[in-house]
Amino acid sequence: MPSSKPFRFGVINETVGPIAEWRERVRRAEALGYDTFLVRDHFVSDFFGDQLAPLPALATAAALTARLRLGTLVLDNDYRHPVLLAKEAATLDVLSGGRFELGLGAGWLRREYEVAGIPHDRAGVRIDRLAEAIRVLKGLWGDGPCSFAGEHYRIDGLDGFPKPVQRPHPPLLIGAGAKRMLTLAGREADVVGLLTSAVGSGVVVDDPRAKRSPRVAEQIGWVRDGAGARFPAIELSLVPTLIPTDDRRGATERLIRERGWAGAGIGPEEVADMPSVLIGSVAGLAEQLARWREELGFSYVVVSDRQLEAVAPLVARLAGR
Repeated sequence: MPSSKPFRFGVINETVGPIAEWRERVRRAEALGYDTFLVRDHFVSDFFGDQLAPLPALATAAALTARLRLGTLVLDNDYRHPVLLAKEAATLDVLSGGRFELGLGAGWLRREYEVAGIPHDRAGVRIDRLAEAIRVLKGLWGDGPCSFAGEHYRIDGLDGFPKPVQRPHPPLLIGAGAKRMLTLAGREADVVGLLTSAVGSGVVVDDPRAKRSPRVAEQIGWVRDGAGARFPAIELSLVPTLIPTDDRRGATERLIRERGWAGAGIGPEEVADMPSVLIGSVAGLAEQLARWREELGFSYVVVSDRQLEAVAPLVARLAGR
């Protein structure tokens, strides 16, 4: 079913550096028309580099901007009790004038758990805990006291304060790639951030075959199964590999070499069938995004802040359309 949702673009913070430059980057994201400024949630530098603490960073970003929305991509549920998170998220929503979007996941980076001394439970337990946490969050953001009795959390008549500005609650994004998580996301989330790399082993596994459109369509089917009648209201998101270039084939062949995909039988035609790999001119990238919105429903695109300026022409061309 084609998506009728307009395109929007987020920028994820991957560059820390001097704080004056960081502040200017936040302001620049707003000036260039990006919709959201996002921060990850990690203790170790594996895969993504060193990160600022997400919620204080986003509070600072809120004070520097007037329109830019603020989000996490994504918080690890195991690092914060949902009572604490409900209060902090609602406070950030209030102080930002209703601009906060909560991205949440079940956690995955095994070494991070190990160095922090946090038990890395099997995936099923972490997902169960996330499902309970979402019920607690929504209960505390709702009107009146919240009571909840589950296997992992127990809340006894707690009335959350403050209540968020956005009602019934700030948009909830769940990042996921596997069937059970995507089904949960379909049931609970407003935005689903689809992963095309596997993280179930506790590390990132880059399997090019998992990036092909039939596999991605299967993942979206799991979201649809969880969502039922509410599926058309869900926004689908990707954090793609995005390469602006006038030499699409050359850049594609270079990417295949760099990632060692040739041994898996991946050529330029297969890469062109990957919704999470976008290579080409501004016009070409726009055509590819229009294709994947039409065929699969993706409308929310997140890029690294290292590409803030390079992707700006694409944002100007498509945002809100």
